[in-house]
Amino acid sequence: MQDFIYLFFKLFIKTGLFFYTKKIKVTVQQPIPKDGAIVFAANHPNGLIDPLVIATSISRKTNFLVRAGVFNNKIVSSFFDILGMMPVYRIRDGIQQLSKNQAIFNKCEKLLKKNEAILIFPEGSHNKKRTIRPLSKGFTRIIHQTLEHNPETKIYVIPIGITYQNPSEYPLKLAVNIGTPICANSSYEQDQFTSVKYLKSEVSKQLEGLTVHIKDDENYSSIVQSLNKAQVDYTEVSAVNQMIQQKETVLPKKIKSNYFKPLLFLLIINGIIPYIIWKRIAKKINEFEFIDTFRFGSNLILYPTFLLIQTGIICYFLNSQIAWYYSILSVVLVMLYSKIAPTPPK
Repeated sequence: MQDFIYLFFKLFIKTGLFFYTKKIKVTVQQPIPKDGAIVFAANHPNGLIDPLVIATSISRKTNFLVRAGVFNNKIVSSFFDILGMMPVYRIRDGIQQLSKNQAIFNKCEKLLKKNEAILIFPEGSHNKKRTIRPLSKGFTRIIHQTLEHNPETKIYVIPIGITYQNPSEYPLKLAVNIGTPICANSSYEQDQFTSVKYLKSEVSKQLEGLTVHIKDDENYSSIVQSLNKAQVDYTEVSAVNQMIQQKETVLPKKIKSNYFKPLLFLLIINGIIPYIIWKRIAKKINEFEFIDTFRFGSNLILYPTFLLIQTGIICYFLNSQIAWYYSILSVVLVMLYSKIAPTPPK
């Protein structure tokens, strides 16, 4: 039953992302094994959008490790549990909370023992910067614990790079690049220090090629500004990384005008109540990286709900045919704007 619910929500979220995004470009370097234990290790630039995008981009059912703070609401916590999300506690959640991580690691061990897949964000937190930050060793701890108790289990680590053209701009445009599997068993045969160092190094190295990576030093801001002025397409990851590595001179380009803004205003008017609710929610968001999470979540729930209500009102006061045309036109307009409106880099 839980698998059915998971698949239902996966399809529901994937449909929502289709209408919310301009394009999701998925590239797989090697086929993802259909069987066996997998630890997906991804960078983390955009809040809860990241696990949702990854989950709907791969065929394997995946369990996620996400920040514990999002589990504070009991209703939300129950929903996340259905989706296979598990909380990870950090020092900022309180030192006394860190001991709860062992129960989560034990749960991950059971999942890997059953040849399931888990998704981890080894950078430890989300950050919009276009750089791969130092990785924590939490994911290696889970792998080592599993292999210590279940040496016969074969575990692959697969890095995933996720790159947004502009993580705060609707519609979203992004690339999901899935890397080459790394067999964790071979490194486990070495001493633990060497194994941890190897896994972190290999995952970090792949991530730097799977997403746009700019070294976080004194030149970072100037490089980003130069790329933004040149209106580069960040979802063309290899090309942009090559520009950065070769220090190519990129010429500024004129920012493309959004000639489709009248269509956006029409969408806002048609969904004015969901839009007002979203604006009230947006004022309470303290972290930039969560803007997309809440905007997508509110649109996913509120817009279809109010569209059904408005369609019902039209059907009641006019007739079912007009209501039917209205609902189809509303959906087409959303899809049209999300697919043709420009997404400037940032």
